[in-house]
Amino acid sequence: MFEAHEEYRFGISLQELRELMEYRKGDAIEAIKHLGGIEKICKLLGTNTKSGLVGLQDLNENLELRRRVFGENSIPPKPAKSFCSLMWEAMEDVTLIVLIVAATVSLILWGITEFGTEASGGSHDEGEKYGWIDSVAIYASVTVVVLVTAINDWTKERQFRGLQSKIEGEHNFAVIRNGQSVDINVAEIVVGDICQVKYGDLIPADGILVSGNDLRIDESSLTGESDHVQKGEHDDPMILAGTHVMEGKGKMVVTAVGVNSQSGIIFTLLGATGKDPEKERRINEAKSEIVRKITRGNDNGPPGVPENLSLSPENDNGAGDDDEKSVLQSKLTKLAILIGYFGLGAAVLTTVIVVVRYCLEKYVVRKIPASIGDGRDFVGFVITGITILVVAVPEGLPLAVTLSLIYSCKKMMKDNNLVRHLDACETMGNATAICSDKTGTLTTNRMTVVQAFINGERFKEIPSFADISSRYAEILIDAISVNSGYTSRIQKSENKDELPAQIGNKTECALLGFVQNLGKSYDQSRRLYPEESLTHVYTFNSVRKSMTSVIPLPDNGGWRVFTKGASEIVLHKCKYIIGPNGKLARFGKHEQDKMVHEVIEPMAQDGLRTISIAYKDYVFGRSADNDVRISAEPNWANEEEIVDNLTCLCLVGIEDPVRPEVPDAIHKCQRAGIVVRMVTGDNINTARSIAFKCGILKPRDKGTIMEGKEFNTKIRDENGIFRQELFDKVWPNLRVLARSSPTDKYTLVKGIIDSEVSENREVVAVTGDGTNDGPALKKADVGFAMGIAGTDVAKEASDIILTDDNFSSIVKAVMWGRKVYDSIAKFLQFQLTVNIVAVSVAIIGATITGSSPLKAVQMLWVNLIMDTLASLALATELPTPELLLRKPYGRTKSLISVQMLKHMIGQAVYQVVVILFLIFGGPWFLGFDNGTNLDEPSIHLTVIFNTFVMMTLFNEINARKIHGERNIFSGICTNAYFVVIWIGTMISQVGIVFLGGRVFFTYAIQTEYWLWCLAFGISTISVGQLINSIPTKSIDAKMEQRKRDKLKKAG
Repeated sequence: MFEAHEEYRFGISLQELRELMEYRKGDAIEAIKHLGGIEKICKLLGTNTKSGLVGLQDLNENLELRRRVFGENSIPPKPAKSFCSLMWEAMEDVTLIVLIVAATVSLILWGITEFGTEASGGSHDEGEKYGWIDSVAIYASVTVVVLVTAINDWTKERQFRGLQSKIEGEHNFAVIRNGQSVDINVAEIVVGDICQVKYGDLIPADGILVSGNDLRIDESSLTGESDHVQKGEHDDPMILAGTHVMEGKGKMVVTAVGVNSQSGIIFTLLGATGKDPEKERRINEAKSEIVRKITRGNDNGPPGVPENLSLSPENDNGAGDDDEKSVLQSKLTKLAILIGYFGLGAAVLTTVIVVVRYCLEKYVVRKIPASIGDGRDFVGFVITGITILVVAVPEGLPLAVTLSLIYSCKKMMKDNNLVRHLDACETMGNATAICSDKTGTLTTNRMTVVQAFINGERFKEIPSFADISSRYAEILIDAISVNSGYTSRIQKSENKDELPAQIGNKTECALLGFVQNLGKSYDQSRRLYPEESLTHVYTFNSVRKSMTSVIPLPDNGGWRVFTKGASEIVLHKCKYIIGPNGKLARFGKHEQDKMVHEVIEPMAQDGLRTISIAYKDYVFGRSADNDVRISAEPNWANEEEIVDNLTCLCLVGIEDPVRPEVPDAIHKCQRAGIVVRMVTGDNINTARSIAFKCGILKPRDKGTIMEGKEFNTKIRDENGIFRQELFDKVWPNLRVLARSSPTDKYTLVKGIIDSEVSENREVVAVTGDGTNDGPALKKADVGFAMGIAGTDVAKEASDIILTDDNFSSIVKAVMWGRKVYDSIAKFLQFQLTVNIVAVSVAIIGATITGSSPLKAVQMLWVNLIMDTLASLALATELPTPELLLRKPYGRTKSLISVQMLKHMIGQAVYQVVVILFLIFGGPWFLGFDNGTNLDEPSIHLTVIFNTFVMMTLFNEINARKIHGERNIFSGICTNAYFVVIWIGTMISQVGIVFLGGRVFFTYAIQTEYWLWCLAFGISTISVGQLINSIPTKSIDAKMEQRKRDKLKKAG
């Protein structure tokens, strides 16, 4: 809280600013005028449009004052759920509720039979006084399950919040303070800051535009409008937090932050949503009013409340693409349903068999009359059935998935992968194709001009300024210095051995470095033409592939237009060129084609990116041949006319070397069965050269390279409509797509994902850094955004952010993804084996002996071993390089492989045989009394239970390998979780056997029997090796052939 008098230190209040930001378009301009204009508002806020917030000693104090008065630029997250509420949610599980009810009924019936009038008539004379233990044991088991679930949920939520904080901490923004442009974390932005907004930015706070050029904003996140809104000081100056800059650049003064911004008000309401219908109605009404105010003044009228701001709880996690299941989730859902049906069927069957057998034996054969005590027996049968269901249903599966994902995501941060969406981690393990950008991902993004074509001469080394000196040379210096983002600059390193730092756009930095290498200063030109003096700017975008700036000529003599961009595009807009000796020459189609063949193509074949620089003068009065004579200021909105009939000043070749680690990374991907494709806007010859250097293209490879224009011709019919069948003829061999647009990139990604040509369907990963890469990043199964060069829009659309912009980090993501997938498969192999054994033993035992040899509380302990503990042990395996030696699974291949199925069936059959042998032959073979029909702990039942647990524990070691590896102990010591959990479980089992008594229905067996239990347990390892020897390649081949035949029929 701030002191009451602090608010009066500013000439405008928080409430007035909030009300001001509700206006739009004409209303907004009138409201600003009413307050005295933008300069007066800045003065009231104690800031300056050019210098921003100023002050050296007292700046920090000033910032703190602004945070107290106007709020901080952060929105408090929803309060974390308490541990008690997480326990309550865990208690809402249906199977647990049924267990609690059954245990309670059993306890009540025990009380009646023990203390009631019919106590003497019951059939449980010997063990009747211990009848309460079963119910209490169930309560204790349920409590343990609830506590473990709640602890895991609590840990998971903390880790989720930690990941979110990490992502938010990466978001920086450029502001002007003390006259200097500085990058600060968005949370540090305060009211009064002057923010520099540019193409690709996610706006961090509400503000008013101070100056702007060609600024277009996507406000769909707030208003639902898909059209981009043109912003201008005299048109619509209001800029809102949470919107995206799709084009242009400008400066704005911050007027509202955090919960006081328009989006902050909505988020605050979202955080307040509860179960109260009246409260929810009021919140929706308030939010609708906010959206109505935001869209006020729009010619199309208010679009209403957009879906992506729905307050209903089911939409809290987003809409649209976010709801699609990942590859692994889809497979797990199908598998979980099948297991659920199996478990339910087994539970019902066991209960029916036991009940029928009990009734026939007691009421028909022995003719014993029914009593209240029999109710406890029936409840016990139900509890056994429910317990079988609990054991059979894989409740630990979601836990295993979540633990493995969170563990992997935290580790991936160290490998420069910041995971925004957890499921992207495992999806990456299934990736079959990667569509990668070139610049900054495959290359170093350390750009340098190494060749130039000036005054009709090609220089293979940078010339001196004296070599190119003419009246046009000074124009060239201005053209480079002024026609670029003023945030782009070269900064000298403090260490003499290090290269100067390139800050901002790397292409622009290469050109600025070229100016410095000519012996000139770009700062001198910028001081002569400050950013505020520019008449108009057409910022770079993927459609233009160029940037144009307009400056006034001295003495009001007219205007000068500077253009730079992709060489072929800019040259086709040139009518003149500066020829030999600095003389003006005509530049027709013949000369342009000659330039392409003799200059551009040779540079491109050297792997250089070519940029052309041109200019044009609009002058009053007498003019030169290449000038445009005017009588009035041109219409700057007519871009096509402005950027035409130019004069070419220079063409440069920019080198962006391939990252040294990239060829090896691409080789690893190819060896792992992943096809790498390069999608770039560069010239086809440049793209080809880089592709060969990276290893994407190889001399005797079938891989093809084509330009975007040819690509579109081949995949569309005569009406220009995309055809999947035409696309399917192109993409399998396509390796490089040059001169492509973001639309081409999206088409390529969507087409590959939708294609059914490949056996297991393709899973596609995409890299992107630009705003227009957003659709392709969203559509891809996994979207990678560049953490350094990427725009905020690209990062928002992505699943994973590469913090080092390096392709080799994608290979690490593949390895971690495959590790996650394998961890889940390991867990399934282990759990399903236990399921089959436990259910089979329960059904067979119940059918023959009348009761399950494994008691309810024992099965709950086994369930805890195989669900919670095993999920943690198997989910934390570290990835190994061997993961990259196999082909990806793809989209449709079964989660359970033939190898896994062979192990599950083999181990299950062996373990069931062992347990049945102990049930029926154990007393004879090991020399103890038959205890299957006793109502108290016995050596017989304890040996059966202990052997089952030992076989389960040692089979957990087998489950660490799922691809037929012989050495199942390989890497076991690198996973401390597995070792600690395995040993801890073994010690717990020893304690249960010796101390469990009536609670766990166990007897303290002798060392001889312990050795037999251990022997049976260890034998599962030998059985696993025998199972590995059974060949399955022929089965795999037949299954693949059946899938291919099915695909052909479908096609």
